[in-house]
Amino acid sequence: MSSRARHGLRLGSATYVTAVLLAVAGCAAVAPAPDRAPPRDWQLGEPIQALAEREDRFRSLRSLARVSYSGPDGRGAVQEAILVQRPDQLRLETITYLGSVLIVTVNDREIAGYHPRDGVFLRGEGSKENLARYTQIPLELHEITRLLLGLPPVDLGGRWEQHGHVVVLPRATGKDVVTFGAQRAAPTLWQRFDGSGAVAMGAEFADYIETPAGPFPSTIVFTTEAPKRRLEIRYEQPEINPALPESLFSQQKPPNVKELPIEALGG
Repeated sequence: MSSRARHGLRLGSATYVTAVLLAVAGCAAVAPAPDRAPPRDWQLGEPIQALAEREDRFRSLRSLARVSYSGPDGRGAVQEAILVQRPDQLRLETITYLGSVLIVTVNDREIAGYHPRDGVFLRGEGSKENLARYTQIPLELHEITRLLLGLPPVDLGGRWEQHGHVVVLPRATGKDVVTFGAQRAAPTLWQRFDGSGAVAMGAEFADYIETPAGPFPSTIVFTTEAPKRRLEIRYEQPEINPALPESLFSQQKPPNVKELPIEALGG
């Protein structure tokens, strides 16, 4: 690997916090925020219907956010401009007082990362593996865009079970579990269990604010267990369902910039 490619690898490690995709590190699961209101009487099918309605209402997002990350490769915090268009368009721009230091665009064809200060442009197929190279979030693109819009990344088209305010959705291996708060018909916790019954990853949805599309979590905390990583996203005045031009979710290599394959970021 060339010295430029090795530098690109270091840049990739520093930008894990740009995911938005996005519990306390070291815990086995994400704990939902306490809800002191008296519990409501959830009717059969009410939580799954609430999830389906939120899927219809939340389609796109534009917001600044404070993003903090911790994991085995370090910790840090950055200011991000986040744009999401479900199901398969994403733009993450890391901002400093000197301007943008990283622009990541993702669509159904490719993922591209531009590092303006270093004159490096990386490009690759928009696969789950390549998304993980930049974000360290082991989810498909359509799942990441759901997560960033406050939607548990679950498949609502299959079987489900309800236990009060908890919905269980079986997967080919393991299951997804979505927990609702005592009163609001919105999720507070999503957990993905592996085939052995252990929590593999999860997300807490907290600090709900009212928007024209309905309640939206202004704080999302995503964690994985192996390895243990924690990503906290705090949105600042999020705009829900804005019209976002498709051109925002792709980028061309600027002149006089070296292009490398995204594999230069390492595995």
